Amino acid sequence: MVRTLGLTQLTMIGVGAIIGAGIFSLAAAVARGTAGPAVLISFLVAGAASLCAAFAYAEFAGMVPKAGSSYTYCAAVLGEIVGWIVGWDLLLEYTAIVAVVAIGMSGYLGFLLDAVGIQLPTWALGAPGTGTGTGHKIDLLAVAICLAVAWLLTRGTRTSARVDTVLTIVKIAIVLLVIVVGFTKVSTDNLTPFAPFGFGGAFAGAATVFFAVFGYDALSTAAEESVEARNKVPKAMMISLAISMALYVLTCIVLTGMQHYTELDPSSGISSAFASVGLNGLANVIAVGAVIGIVTVTFSFMMGAARLWYALSRDGLMPAWFGAIHPKRKVPHRATWVIGVVSALLAGVLPVNAVAELTNIGVLLAFMVVSVAVLILRYKKPHLKRGFRCPGMPVVPVLGIAFSGWLMSYLLWETWARLGAWLAIGLVIYAAYGYRRTRRVMPGGSVDLDALDDLTDAEDAEPHIARETVR
Repeated sequence: MVRTLGLTQLTMIGVGAIIGAGIFSLAAAVARGTAGPAVLISFLVAGAASLCAAFAYAEFAGMVPKAGSSYTYCAAVLGEIVGWIVGWDLLLEYTAIVAVVAIGMSGYLGFLLDAVGIQLPTWALGAPGTGTGTGHKIDLLAVAICLAVAWLLTRGTRTSARVDTVLTIVKIAIVLLVIVVGFTKVSTDNLTPFAPFGFGGAFAGAATVFFAVFGYDALSTAAEESVEARNKVPKAMMISLAISMALYVLTCIVLTGMQHYTELDPSSGISSAFASVGLNGLANVIAVGAVIGIVTVTFSFMMGAARLWYALSRDGLMPAWFGAIHPKRKVPHRATWVIGVVSALLAGVLPVNAVAELTNIGVLLAFMVVSVAVLILRYKKPHLKRGFRCPGMPVVPVLGIAFSGWLMSYLLWETWARLGAWLAIGLVIYAAYGYRRTRRVMPGGSVDLDALDDLTDAEDAEPHIARETVR
């Protein structure tokens, strides 16, 4: 692949992955049913847990800037089979996230089409069993969104990243407009009671909104397409998370201050809040912003899923066919189309709740394992060159492990059962195929970090030198 992404584009990919459904729909849903105005606490707790894991990710990204992200980090320290489990887990999570946000964007697109007099047939308006009637057969807009984003990603990294950067800037501008105008309509009466469900409700809400604060994980999969990856990727992670958390906190105050939490619309919270104070025109603008915002989330996670699959195939854990790079556009085009088609199928025929349940527990599991790995490696190989060092050793990684385990305890047993079934399938695939076919993974199950240290220096300087080194 070609190194074309700078700090700005990497940061926009991170912000694009983090800011989306969390602001435009998830915050209202959690406020209304779980936390009330204390949804602010939910985001702060989720953000604190995410920050602890982000420090661990940033240290690894500055040391092992490879496309596999969590998979590569865990394989490097804890062994090949642990890396495979994490990679297989995240492959499902990323694909499911793409489907979830596509379903959410489908609702906003349908609203906008209705506003201009365009009505889709009933059979194309949602997955079977959704809606008030029985005529739904497929969510056609969600399917189209997934396939369109896959097409964009196969145009080349430079082209698709430019589109994502522009859309992310527009999204941030609309969120800032929401905050500035919204603060003029905030009523403190709407903020009481602050925690109607108790602080237990706020903490339960944190387990739900965590879905919205971990986009930097997808960002780290673009390491092999970034310039000076050791320094730029960790910086982009920290900057994107800081920007996103500031916007989340301010938006939560505006959302619950403009409209009482009992009256919020879970599906279009911000638009309904602005409409409730007579700003209907701005509500429509916000709906457009929601569509743009969710496009960038879909872009970032589909890109992450394709790069993860590329890394698994390159290392021999999955067939090499999936990891093929397009000769002209230099992107993993086959993996991208597979992710696009699978996510389109999930989005088209499954209700949003069924797909969303496939996400949080797997990401939290990956965060725990990465935190353990960075803790072990800091003391096992302190001499390795690091573009970023996780602060507060060993407290911060331990907090990341504790936070993730605590949030996982709030998830339903059915979610645990689904994760167990998916991981069992992954172990069968590993035993039947990947175990004897790994190439770049060292005997004994770990990446040679000392050799990788020298190789990464060459890649950052001159990619062709790195290729000669590999040969």
